[in-house]
Amino acid sequence: MKRLVVPAVMSALLLAGCATDVDKPTAPAPERVPASASAPAGAGSLLARHGLAGKETVQVIDHLDRLALGDRPAGLGASVRVDRLVLSDETQEHALAIPGDRFYLSVAPYVTRTHECFYHSLTTCTGELAAEEIGITVVDGTSGEVLVDGTRTTFANGFVGLWLPRDIEGTLRVTHDGKVGETAISTGPDAPTCLTTLRLT
Repeated sequence: MKRLVVPAVMSALLLAGCATDVDKPTAPAPERVPASASAPAGAGSLLARHGLAGKETVQVIDHLDRLALGDRPAGLGASVRVDRLVLSDETQEHALAIPGDRFYLSVAPYVTRTHECFYHSLTTCTGELAAEEIGITVVDGTSGEVLVDGTRTTFANGFVGLWLPRDIEGTLRVTHDGKVGETAISTGPDAPTCLTTLRLT
């Protein structure tokens, strides 16, 4: 798999917690990485150091987002972009491809407290409603197809992760404890992977 190199300064901005819209890169979008079952050359040692050896990109994302807060690997940056997962620690940085037809949207609905976020950090982002049962629906705005419809329990970090089709526009609706929130979403090339603006009222 081809390795993507992320400039050190940009990487520091985007991997230190949840990257805000202000921190979003304005340079031309990096080339798409073809999906592959194997990690790029040299990434094996980074994955092994953080208990992720043998996992593919989707598995790494699902695993890290679901960990208890105290079990998240110390010193590991894990930033979810549209087409790749950027992993870094004090010695290495590697980009793992996300399959070209999939988009990972992390949603942290809130009632009273939230934070700015653009690219979801799997190891440092936290939301208000941790381990809470929510109702969640996603509808494709073009076809009207219901992509997600059911009950989920938010992770220990207050987020719920949604694997959606790439390049759609749609509507996300969340219900919790008699409160409701609804917002438009996108999974296009410039879309955020972190949604923290959905207030439940």
